[in-house]
Amino acid sequence: MASSQQKTLFFLTLLSSSLAIFKMASAGDIISDFILPSNITGPVDGNFFTFTGMRSLIGAQPPENFKISKACITEFPALIGQGVSLAFLQFPTGSLNPPHIHPRSAELLFLIEGSLEVGFTDTMNKLYKQTLQAGDIFVFPKGLVHFQYNPDGKKPATAVSSFGSPNPGTVSLALNLFTTIDDDILAKALKTDVVTTKFLRANFVPKL
Repeated sequence: MASSQQKTLFFLTLLSSSLAIFKMASAGDIISDFILPSNITGPVDGNFFTFTGMRSLIGAQPPENFKISKACITEFPALIGQGVSLAFLQFPTGSLNPPHIHPRSAELLFLIEGSLEVGFTDTMNKLYKQTLQAGDIFVFPKGLVHFQYNPDGKKPATAVSSFGSPNPGTVSLALNLFTTIDDDILAKALKTDVVTTKFLRANFVPKL
């Protein structure tokens, strides 16, 4: 079970990340105190502004595979119009958050425990890479390809990411390419053959 100190650190991390991202939020000001989803017409109370979806993380065993727990508008409708959201990232030993893009927001990552190799590429195809230790913060600029990797063979890593959008979106490069684009187009783009693209696609398309 997690110690009380670990629990406190977890919640302080969430709070500090959410406060920091307010300054990064790029969404325009809303003209009301808050926005209700269209399916809610009556008055609301404090429950509407409370997200409990991460309670299960406290004291839980580390996952076997990389796991993201999100608090975006889908999970937490009170974020609509607020310009913020959060994600809790769990990295077992040797696990990877594959290259992806958040088209609508920068990402501010705070590493709680363990170590991570992180990086992003800019529009000139230059790689900016860093090895993070617990307590470090790294920013991934809006819309740029980035990744996180736990190379440690013995220790897991955990991090909190905050976003300047209630719905930052995620485009996984490999998943997006190999589940949507025709093999002949991929073969030309990747300078390979259709046999290879079909082989790669098989790893991403769910088997019926």
